[in-house]
Amino acid sequence: MGKVKGIKLLLVDDEPHILQFLELGLVNEGYEVRTSTDGMSAVMIAEDFQPHLVILDIMMPGMDGFEVCRMLKHNNAQIAIIMLTAKDEVGDRIKGLTLGADDYMIKPFSFDELLARIGARIRNQFPFLLGEVVYGPFRTDDRRKEITYAGTVLELSPTEYELLRFMVMNHGIVLSKPAILDKVWGYDFQGEENIVEVYIRSLREKLKDKEHQLIRTIRGSGYRMDFS
Repeated sequence: MGKVKGIKLLLVDDEPHILQFLELGLVNEGYEVRTSTDGMSAVMIAEDFQPHLVILDIMMPGMDGFEVCRMLKHNNAQIAIIMLTAKDEVGDRIKGLTLGADDYMIKPFSFDELLARIGARIRNQFPFLLGEVVYGPFRTDDRRKEITYAGTVLELSPTEYELLRFMVMNHGIVLSKPAILDKVWGYDFQGEENIVEVYIRSLREKLKDKEHQLIRTIRGSGYRMDFS
């Protein structure tokens, strides 16, 4: 996601260096953040802080993440929970999801992937919080279905809007044609993959990206949106 405001996150992990790293990064993204190193205090903080989303480690001394997840969902069914674990155990994922977790990440993970997953959860469960979001030179507005680039509102078709929005939100990540088709056109799209090239060409023209410095073609892999 880009810079956001008014979205509250609670981070729960018994490893202080992980908490500090995540807190610094998420505060820099504009989130309001609280932290906890144990399950019981996490439940108490959540009761007072009322976070929209909780990033919750499973393996903690005393009350583990599963019990914290159960209690948080019992107290507030709308809260979004992303669970963290140091090992890829199918049983853990099933147990967490059964208790109400909304997503699952395995340590170590990239911060960019965590941001993308937080964004997905917020869009799905609290879309009214987003409104305008800033990503570098881009400003997206889901309510108006508009994207502004370098201060200018782009004239986009509905499909161009969805494609550019998807690429901007995932800037720095290589997106394959199948991934783009699935997200923008839908999993049941029966057309040719080349439709992506047609729309990419149109976006480059509207962005005046003649040198392909903004939307880069990664040969054999797909496309990557680059901006600072």
